[in-house]
Amino acid sequence: MQTAGPTQQHGQTTRPVAEHEVRDLQQSTVCIVGAGPAGAVLGLLLARRNIGVTLLESHQDFDREFRGDTLHPSTLEIMDELGLADQLLEKIPHSKVERFAFPANGGQIVLADLSRLKTRFPYIAMVPQPKFLEFVTAEAQRYPSFRLVMGAPVEELVEQDGLVRGVRYRARDGWHEVSALLTVGADGRFSRTRHLAGFEPIKTSQPMDVLWFRLPKSDQDPQGGAMGRIGRGRVLVLLDRADYWQVGYVIPKGSFQTLRAAGLEALQQGVAEIAPQLADRVLTLQDWQQVSLLSVESSRLERWFRPGLLLIGDAAHVMTPIGGVGINYAIQDAVVTANLLAGPLRSGRLRLRDLAAVQRRRELPIRVIQAVQALLAQQVLGRALDASQPTTTPLLFRALLRVPVLRDVPARLIGFGLWPVRVEQ
Repeated sequence: MQTAGPTQQHGQTTRPVAEHEVRDLQQSTVCIVGAGPAGAVLGLLLARRNIGVTLLESHQDFDREFRGDTLHPSTLEIMDELGLADQLLEKIPHSKVERFAFPANGGQIVLADLSRLKTRFPYIAMVPQPKFLEFVTAEAQRYPSFRLVMGAPVEELVEQDGLVRGVRYRARDGWHEVSALLTVGADGRFSRTRHLAGFEPIKTSQPMDVLWFRLPKSDQDPQGGAMGRIGRGRVLVLLDRADYWQVGYVIPKGSFQTLRAAGLEALQQGVAEIAPQLADRVLTLQDWQQVSLLSVESSRLERWFRPGLLLIGDAAHVMTPIGGVGINYAIQDAVVTANLLAGPLRSGRLRLRDLAAVQRRRELPIRVIQAVQALLAQQVLGRALDASQPTTTPLLFRALLRVPVLRDVPARLIGFGLWPVRVEQ
């Protein structure tokens, strides 16, 4: 499967296509839809190998509300292999999370302690995602084969004889078309590319709703961790963001409207009951505009590709927030994609089996982490949200925490997945 035309440089002509008056036709070896973590990192990796890349982002900038700001050891090691980790951590203010814990039986259960991992980065760096994306795309723009287009929402796939040959997007000045040997959908959990391709994800866990908001920190608060608070019918997650707590408040699916109708006082009271030390600070929530609702469920595609098209990251497999692994598994997808497809892309001969190899390499780690997330969602969150059920730690995790040789397994699974992914130079 191949297309004619330039593979290294971007060019353009003007002509009408289909029923739209297209202002220009841009040619690129690869067109990536979505400048999130997976798309931005993939663009950088391909540009470093002198492969022509057009990265399309539907928004005009990166400065919007993100909820995933976690860079795990796996991602930090990838950035280190690119010679960028030190610069990233020096340039962007961040905090560090070393362990995941929640109180139980008058003490504390540490589900995962990343400080024990044998890595230069034994922690999760809480890096604002807009800053991370700006950093990565700025690095990619140092290469002449890379092109970033903001404000470019994709509306159509360009197809011929069952082969995806690029996309059309509609900007403020009209329609544009990008012709490409490979189109990569990296546009997140609500992927437009996935919808246009006719792919339907398979749900792998029950949905839940999470309210996200910020609360101020005090000098007496612990540093460098992610903590959970569990009470009957409520789950609270606190992520250390240096000068504030990023709070996730898990509620039963579909209960948000009832909670909102009861007023902010009901939310404040619920938080105070489960975490009394926050009783005064929760009063800083004065408007529902300070609260974001995220409907969460886990899913994955049975097939990630079609001729000329590959989906990666959340477009191919949506994670729950448990462990905060979504960004890092998406970036691992990007690394594997670059490793496996750089050669075929340079030669201009991209076969369907090349795309299948990406899914084959990534599918087992995705299935395993989704299974672990589903277990925790059912046995911990599910029971916690059911006020009639006692809250327990799953038997598997109790065993892991008691056996010294196994207790680092949760941290390694969160930090790296089943195995590390390395950048091939």
